[in-house]
Amino acid sequence: MNRRSFLATGIGLGLGLAVGRASAAPLLPGPSFINTVLLGGSPEQKLRAARAAGFDQVELWTTDVARAEGGAAGVRALVTEIGLGLTDYQVLLDFDGAPGDKRAAKRAEALTMLDTAAAVGASTLLAPASTDPDCDPARITEDLVWLVDEARRRGLRIAYEGLAWSTVNPSHAGAWATIRNLDPRHAGLVVDSYHLFVRGETPAILGDVPPERIFLVQFSDIPGPVQPSDYREVARHARLLPGDGRLPLSGLVGKLSAIGYRGPVGLEVFNDRLKGESPETVAKQAFGALQKLLSEGANAAR
Repeated sequence: MNRRSFLATGIGLGLGLAVGRASAAPLLPGPSFINTVLLGGSPEQKLRAARAAGFDQVELWTTDVARAEGGAAGVRALVTEIGLGLTDYQVLLDFDGAPGDKRAAKRAEALTMLDTAAAVGASTLLAPASTDPDCDPARITEDLVWLVDEARRRGLRIAYEGLAWSTVNPSHAGAWATIRNLDPRHAGLVVDSYHLFVRGETPAILGDVPPERIFLVQFSDIPGPVQPSDYREVARHARLLPGDGRLPLSGLVGKLSAIGYRGPVGLEVFNDRLKGESPETVAKQAFGALQKLLSEGANAAR
């Protein structure tokens, strides 16, 4: 091979490798996370298993902190030691629109959770739309303004999520409409594939949401349609890892990429069977499922 051919071949190979690297770039390059609800074992085992599997962050529950050795300080020390981030601290239930006889207690609970979130080193508190049947729609905005203001005082954010069975805001569209005019730096949306698809919404509704107002994205799968009467039961006990069900998750990946989302992407999978297995084994399986989903989404977009 002469020098000109060698250079041409080298340049061609270099361009080919560059193109290959570019095409392999992830559509959603944000940090990966796993919700600890999927994992069995002690809080310490869950955190170490998540990090060893390859996850960048975890969603942390109040029960994790309550059970951890050393409480909030112990959790903070451990995640710092192993280099694990916290996507959010959860979960402040039935806060917005709390009826009069519950409102004071809910605000006290919110303050405690905000303080704990700050203590463990989380930047975000997750607060789903209320499922209380007595939720007062007239108070929702006022309550969220108060909550976001308290979060801002602590340098925190509020991630608001419409649950499929929420009383007033069960949809992503409704949840977004509720928070869109709140402080954009401290109030954002949770996108959850289960709650999105189970109610018949599509990723198209995210076209109106600025990507920076989506604070995190949770993926899970299900084997088929779910009746409204079973929304909560399936969500809390029988979700599947991506790829083990029939939801069009690659389409959601593609839409998030198209709008420029670059935030945390991970798994919220409530599954009684998997929770009973080794946290190390399940965490590795979960990480593989997430990476496969993101790869399939990238391939579908090409």
